[in-house]
Amino acid sequence: MTIQLRVACAQVDTRVGDLAGNAELVTRWTAEAAEAGAHLVVFPEMTLTGYPAEDLVLRESFSRASEHALETLAADLAERGLGGVAVVVGYLAHTPGGGPAPVESPPIADDRPGDANPRHGAPRNAAALLHGGRVVVRYYKRHLPNYGVFDEARYFVPGHDLPVVRLHGVDVALTICEDLWVDDGPCAVVGQAGVDLVVSPNASPYERSKDDQRLPLVRRRVAEARAPIVYCNQVGGQDELVFDGDSLVVGADGGLLARAPQFVEHLLTVDLAFDPSSGPSPESERTEGRVGPMTVTRHVLSDDRVPAFEPRPGRVAEPLGDLEEVWRALVLGLRDFIEKNGFPSVVLGLSGGIDSALCATIAVDALGPDRVHGVGLPSVHSSEHSLADAADLAKRLGCHYDVVPIAPMVDAFHGAVHLSGVAAENLQSRVRGTLLMGLSNQHGHLLLTTGNKSEIAVGYSTLYGDSAGGFAPIKDVPKTLVWDLARWRNAQAAERGETEPIPQHSIDKPPSAELAPGQVDTDSLPSYDELDAVVADYVDRDLGMHELLERGHDPDVVARVLRLVDAAEFKRRQSAPGTKISLKAFGRDRRLPVTNRWRESLPSVREGAAE
Repeated sequence: MTIQLRVACAQVDTRVGDLAGNAELVTRWTAEAAEAGAHLVVFPEMTLTGYPAEDLVLRESFSRASEHALETLAADLAERGLGGVAVVVGYLAHTPGGGPAPVESPPIADDRPGDANPRHGAPRNAAALLHGGRVVVRYYKRHLPNYGVFDEARYFVPGHDLPVVRLHGVDVALTICEDLWVDDGPCAVVGQAGVDLVVSPNASPYERSKDDQRLPLVRRRVAEARAPIVYCNQVGGQDELVFDGDSLVVGADGGLLARAPQFVEHLLTVDLAFDPSSGPSPESERTEGRVGPMTVTRHVLSDDRVPAFEPRPGRVAEPLGDLEEVWRALVLGLRDFIEKNGFPSVVLGLSGGIDSALCATIAVDALGPDRVHGVGLPSVHSSEHSLADAADLAKRLGCHYDVVPIAPMVDAFHGAVHLSGVAAENLQSRVRGTLLMGLSNQHGHLLLTTGNKSEIAVGYSTLYGDSAGGFAPIKDVPKTLVWDLARWRNAQAAERGETEPIPQHSIDKPPSAELAPGQVDTDSLPSYDELDAVVADYVDRDLGMHELLERGHDPDVVARVLRLVDAAEFKRRQSAPGTKISLKAFGRDRRLPVTNRWRESLPSVREGAAE
């Protein structure tokens, strides 16, 4: 006889460290899931603490507070009449024994705790199933990612138990995020042990086209587990990271049953049906105890099946197009940084150029025009069209706009000290940075710095000048993508019958810092098409000189760009955080020494011939 179960994914936006607020979020969304008739609701990875909590994890007070919040949440759900809904929620666990290896030592590769101070205990990236006012089971993440933006081997001890809970006659196994990305991992154990359903809380950060990877990944794990998988991902911004949601439910046959929209909080429900006698893992094949590298434990919560109900089709949201996806990521990343850190508004310099125009448009989309303050800071080298373009942008956006000429202040500096060449050019930028920081201090605005990834890569910026600021909205956006996004945003406005936000002249004119007469960016840099192609291969893909040349890049351009990128590491170390959208962003993703004598060199003619 078929067993039915209605499952919900609560794709929510948490705040790191806000245990009470996150618990209330779980309660509110569980109530919504209960109203929708769900029997089981799944929340993202480390929902109670927020993710990533970074070195907060190493504080015993924080991990113990997380454990206490979990127990309190279970009781609170029951008190509010929600104890009949099974809730899977991520949290930070604190188990007896030593923690991970000390940070100055290599992380351990197996399940043994390291030699950290035993009083600290063993922090675990955990998920728990709550029901009837109590914590029914706890699962500790098996595979701890330690690449890219992830440092989980620094913080956590891996688990080795796989709990399976029988809920309304359905055997449900728990996994967490990275467990799905590993071949022959917990899902393979699930397939050998036999279950009906796998639920997976996730905190999978956004990067371009990542949504294209998730569905094939979950389908591979479904084939291993021989059971449907509920993949619940978080949404929202956390410092440099932004999470896009894109939660999925994939059936045992690999079919997509439901998919949540990206970049918004959402409750995704799906109705599942199981045949315990003839399904992928019939009752007679289900095992307990040691299965491969894990120990399977089974817990019976309820054998009683839910009354039969009329199933509803799951919603399958269409993934966003590439440029809209990037735009939504940048807007959400900025909005959450501002809102979660309590800033009332933002300020930024408006030069009439494409970078500041794009940043201002992102800020208005994120916060509304009344919370965005633009400032024109013309120098003696500023063109009339730049002033006009900046004013036009502010009018189109409806944001605040003031003009503060910097020439008198620059002249005062020159009266005190003689500066020429690049030093004189950078002085103008530093005067602008000082004024903008002053306005930030005076009015409580957060200063946005408007540099793009191409400029940051090669150090085409002024320390304490145009690089000054608390957040860099397009830090991970190459210049060529800046133009693409500007055109896309204008086209979107035109389709809706709205005013195009970015002046066409700002898009069309050659980019220039306007720090010297007739200056354009290509005086100092290769064309942005060439520059961005090399940066993508060298920075994002970590290709060396030989590989870059094999891909057809011009040798002179490669040599020049690599020299600039390597020399600018000390600048990047001091740059503001900005939303990650690429395979490898500067900062959390790419960590190179400032003091570094290694330099890639062009291969000799003989080496090239030998290859």
